[in-house]
Amino acid sequence: MESSNALPASLDLTGRRALVTGGSRGIGRAIAITLAARGAAVAVNYARGEAAAREVVAAIEEAGGKAVAVGFDVSDADAVTAGFKQVTEALGGLDILVNNAGISIDALLMRAKEEDWETLQRVNLRGTLLCSKAATRSLLRAKASGRIINITSVVGEQGNAGQTMYAATKAGVIGMTKSIARELASRGCTVNAVAPGFIATDMTDAALVGDARDTLISNIPLGRIGATNDIAESVAFLASDAAGYITGHVLRVNGGLHI
Repeated sequence: MESSNALPASLDLTGRRALVTGGSRGIGRAIAITLAARGAAVAVNYARGEAAAREVVAAIEEAGGKAVAVGFDVSDADAVTAGFKQVTEALGGLDILVNNAGISIDALLMRAKEEDWETLQRVNLRGTLLCSKAATRSLLRAKASGRIINITSVVGEQGNAGQTMYAATKAGVIGMTKSIARELASRGCTVNAVAPGFIATDMTDAALVGDARDTLISNIPLGRIGATNDIAESVAFLASDAAGYITGHVLRVNGGLHI
């Protein structure tokens, strides 16, 4: 894409191949578009939102980039294997994996349902593990350009009432990030996590209204809810050569909510 030409060489992703899971909307959509704007060819993964994923692909292509929509359930091992085969064939390989797909089911612990706990683990933990495993061979071949970037959450570090199950899965992603970083470091592949605070998406806009929104903002030192682009730019940095000596790190993008 044209904008990548103005970037410092260390931030340019031209020639890189990226997969963004859960890339059809919200944070994933912003990440896919930003990576493409930096020059990467991007596979936009979706589970059910095919139309939305194809809209992301169309937006990237209209701006002069390369993208493809790839549908598979990140929690299904066979689907992940087939999906990664499709991605590497379409893009000619893989350099960057962004594990963004995830769900939130909130409940006080005394009212928590076991089936919700199983669902959260299946998507947030199993999905991240399966995709990381499936990407490993390609990323090791990519060597110093190999990147895994996991999207966790501020509540995975600080906890939050009513989100015990969700926080546990996101804390697990952090442990997974640090362990995989140690495994892949000898080949130059870096593994990091981005921990968003409260980010303006359709989901948070519906949940945070009136006094609840004002109270939240009053607790954020920078005085605003984050934008999806705040996360996307952080991911793009970690995907770049500029972050080549950073691995096993959790980048907090939360406006100071948790320091």
